[in-house]
Amino acid sequence: MTAEVPHFQLGLNSFGELPTDGGRVLHDADTVRLLVEEAQLAESVGLDVFSVGEHYKDGQVDSATPVLLAAAAQATSTIHLGTSVTVLSTQDPVRLYQEFATVDAISRGRTELVLGRASATESFPLFGYDIADYEELFEEKLALFVRLMREERVTWRGRYRAPLTDARLHPRMPEGGIPAWVGIGGSPESVVRAARYGLPLMMAVIGGRPERFAGHAELYLRALAQFGQPELPIAQHSLGLVAETDDEARELYWRHWEPVVAQLSAERGFYPPTPDRYALEVETGALFVGTPETVAQKIAFVARANHLSRFDLKYDLLHLPRQARERTIRLLGEQVAPRVRELLAQEPAHWAATGRTPAQITKDGRAVHA
Repeated sequence: MTAEVPHFQLGLNSFGELPTDGGRVLHDADTVRLLVEEAQLAESVGLDVFSVGEHYKDGQVDSATPVLLAAAAQATSTIHLGTSVTVLSTQDPVRLYQEFATVDAISRGRTELVLGRASATESFPLFGYDIADYEELFEEKLALFVRLMREERVTWRGRYRAPLTDARLHPRMPEGGIPAWVGIGGSPESVVRAARYGLPLMMAVIGGRPERFAGHAELYLRALAQFGQPELPIAQHSLGLVAETDDEARELYWRHWEPVVAQLSAERGFYPPTPDRYALEVETGALFVGTPETVAQKIAFVARANHLSRFDLKYDLLHLPRQARERTIRLLGEQVAPRVRELLAQEPAHWAATGRTPAQITKDGRAVHA
């Protein structure tokens, strides 16, 4: 038996990471152009959203996200275009409004963004902000950005930028603004903040069991009700790769994931990337690596557990071959997305009924390993 369910969205996230081609690392300019081509490919295979991040490190070319999205908007016609993160704390909300109003006009209403406080903090010294003001910067700038989107004219005074008096910005966004998500990495305070402003929630789940975020999703839904807000969507961002076999996917992703996580471990105190830890992340954790069936089963599982209406896969990884990126995009759109929607339409929800993890669900959907 199947049930009608709302259209579940599948999207892609890129951090503008340099790929290889035939063993050669692509230049920055080549990678920028590749991102536009990958947005076109994502649209052609039926994916719903293509998003680009905002970073300022060697090996990443996503520092001018609105420019990239404007180019992608000209090269596509139906796919939604957004940011996998916009570091609002070190942006000027006025300028951000103008940039994304412009991209939204170019894309004919297909633009959105995810607003975050930043897990990578390179933009703070780069643009002259004090990391000690991390929380206050985000709170003040989010309040101003929301007002700019929702009000025709804004008079405002704060601590971190010049005051505004009866300001009306141009070009105009559509009435009420464009879709703007609040990105969270696990802070309950951030969850409640998103609900208070009436903004949809994007949960970045990059390690550990994704279903541990179910409590955050439920907190968000309760907070929406308490603030008198309408029910809003919840989405999840995670990392992964899709290939024809599980073994191929795991081996290839480990080869490129291990050095990245080793560097993060040294810089930020992340867990060391051991083979055992990697296997755990793939089997029951936050890495969506495997065949289309494996990845689809896992996405469907977390969609139910975390109350999701959208899942975004970060498909690029430093020096991952461009052919592997292309294959992931194709398989995600052509095989994973329809299979996820098929699984979510099944009734009853067999994951909830069995309590099994996605690694314990067979290809035909039956639970194993009692």
